[in-house]
Amino acid sequence: MLAENLRNVSEAIQAALAKRTEKMETGDTVCLVAVTKNHPAQVVSEIEALGVQNIGENRVQEAKEKQEQLGHAGRWHLIGHLQTNKAKQAVELFDLIESADSEHLLRALEKESAKLDKITDVLLQINIAREPQKTGFLPEDYEAMLGKLDELPHIKVRGVMVIAPNTPDAEVIHAVFRQGYAYFCALKKQRADIDFLSMGMSGDYPIAVEEGANMVRVGTALFGARDYSNRGY
Repeated sequence: MLAENLRNVSEAIQAALAKRTEKMETGDTVCLVAVTKNHPAQVVSEIEALGVQNIGENRVQEAKEKQEQLGHAGRWHLIGHLQTNKAKQAVELFDLIESADSEHLLRALEKESAKLDKITDVLLQINIAREPQKTGFLPEDYEAMLGKLDELPHIKVRGVMVIAPNTPDAEVIHAVFRQGYAYFCALKKQRADIDFLSMGMSGDYPIAVEEGANMVRVGTALFGARDYSNRGY
């Protein structure tokens, strides 16, 4: 079943790439991040055996427990909101923190990264739709933050992360992702090492790819519905 789901997702990504009408700054390949939250650790091994090496987790504690069982094979992405009091563990556990969503958090990550003498890769999460229930830099705060990034020598910004509104209106989703691509292009002109535009989840990743995403975060479409009955994290 997992192999079939992966094949379906991969085919949907290729179909979305074919819909692009112009060459994009994000390139013509897409990194699939397999989101394993609320699934047992064994699914990490199963998806990695199928060739997917990028693993997404929403919570620090869940990633820690899985890595204690499995080791740190592959490349681990933190995609959920990170509280500053867990910055130390996040720096230790994750290869890419996609959800850098405030100056306060970035400075906490800088502090912990400096202690470890580590350069931490992050994406700047932008709340383009200004949804009050979601985290992320509001556009004006994001623009202000760009001028402060050089104050964080242990933080390497690799790109932008965007979450679209949960709406059946595809045009709204297209518009938000189109703005995300514009932010990525502007950032790439300003800074070196800008590689990733992470947009799209199980419900909207084909739209995200069509609009320029080169990284998508897919869980349910791969692993099925999550089991929330054992959320000891």
